[in-house]
Amino acid sequence: MSAAAPSSPHDVIVIGAGHNGLVCAATLARAGRSVLVLEAAERVGGLAVTREFAPGFRVSAGAHLLHQMPAALIAELGLPEHGLRLAGRALPSTALSEDGRPLALGERAALDACSAADARAWPAFEARLGRFAGLLQGLLALPPPRLGTASWSDRRALGTLALRLRLLGRRDMREFLRIIGMNAYDLLDDEFGTPLLKGALGLDAVLGTNFGPRAPGTVLTLLYRLAATRAAGSAALAQPVGGMGAVSEALANAARHAGATIRTGAAVKRIEVSNDRASGVVLESGETLGARRVISNADARTTFLRLLGPEHLDTGFVRRVDHYRSRGLAAKFHLALERAPVFTGVGRHALGGRLLVAPSLDYVERAWNHSKYGEWSRAPALEITVPTLNDPALAPAGRHVLSAIVQYAPYAPEGGWAGERAGFAAAIRAVLEAHAPGIGALILAEELLTPADLEREFGATGGHWHHGELAFDQFYMVRPVPGAAQHQTPVAGLYLCGASCHPGGGVMGIAGRNAARRVLAEAA
Repeated sequence: MSAAAPSSPHDVIVIGAGHNGLVCAATLARAGRSVLVLEAAERVGGLAVTREFAPGFRVSAGAHLLHQMPAALIAELGLPEHGLRLAGRALPSTALSEDGRPLALGERAALDACSAADARAWPAFEARLGRFAGLLQGLLALPPPRLGTASWSDRRALGTLALRLRLLGRRDMREFLRIIGMNAYDLLDDEFGTPLLKGALGLDAVLGTNFGPRAPGTVLTLLYRLAATRAAGSAALAQPVGGMGAVSEALANAARHAGATIRTGAAVKRIEVSNDRASGVVLESGETLGARRVISNADARTTFLRLLGPEHLDTGFVRRVDHYRSRGLAAKFHLALERAPVFTGVGRHALGGRLLVAPSLDYVERAWNHSKYGEWSRAPALEITVPTLNDPALAPAGRHVLSAIVQYAPYAPEGGWAGERAGFAAAIRAVLEAHAPGIGALILAEELLTPADLEREFGATGGHWHHGELAFDQFYMVRPVPGAAQHQTPVAGLYLCGASCHPGGGVMGIAGRNAARRVLAEAA
């Protein structure tokens, strides 16, 4: 039975001050809406935070590079005026080699030294994937259409999608349709012969996912990453001064400047429903807050099954949400180092960028194979940064921080993380030692965050970086599930703005902006 509606002093309550929640709040506040943001943690940012993991050593706890937030969104919210500064941009990516001869990605001369044939093939491949990524880029900033409706807005959105596809031209349209459902392994193996190049691109296709490069649909995830990077423009592969937490702080400052109120340490216990409409929230403290609309930045499973409750939803919808795949497989590994590490064959400029341990597609596939049996990878694939080279203030003078995303770490290994943590950390250190001899002797402190740790600390169900797999059955008009597209939900007045809705994960902010625009359009 619906409860009596609480008073509604706010137009909108946003649950969660992650980057999407903050973008949503800032966009709504700039449009004159009264907005209250509620965050359970004592700081804003969600997974995009900077925190101390050893005395004097700070690191971006989750995402460690800014490479997907659109330049237009950064300008729209005036983030540089609200404190966002970049310690480095257009950072280089380097594929580390087992023989000590790394490959600088994107550099024609470096690729030519490995394979003249691949050097000749690369420009056409890059241009073709760029055109396909451009098609997806245009879809990221628009709410997806709903299926099976007579609405002209939905028909127009479907027509726009068809037109964008047709404008590729006959040849590119056929090629796009041929490869979009493929696995990255086969596509890259068809195009190139250099294992380092293929391995690095294959890792980009699966980073943060529950896939290996042979999984169908990994061409989609590769294009998704490229599309978001294109939209980021000059901010692609950038390192903010102060770490990723500085991005969240700038977004919070922009939201406050526009008039939004942000409360930290305010955990939401449940979403209130009155007369079949979301009418506010109840905090863990027992405080009840009313609003005309509630927007959740929490993941779909948390929003529907815990905060709202199945009693407000039909059985079929609850079943779809319960089956939504959101088990994470990416871990985060942090090292406090006595001095800067030396990676074999890697110069100072490359060390300040992105280092990839993915020497071949088969290496990445073998790393993923363990996860099928609930095991951690014995030879994991890594994306490594040394952020203190660009931003020395993250560590004591002369000392450094290493931050690595590690593929693959199961959410719940068979032996439990209490018994498996030390072995997995040793495996990661062994991979690092193979590429940076002597790094073990430099370690002053370390931290390993498994998916279970990420869930516990940041609240993302399953510890999934993207609040759910990006796959064809959880993408675009069916993300997160049918019945919850276009940032709307089956409950009037309740919306989603987090990474579990379109367009998905990554520090983009597009989901938050799209949700705000949906609310503004409906209220107009």
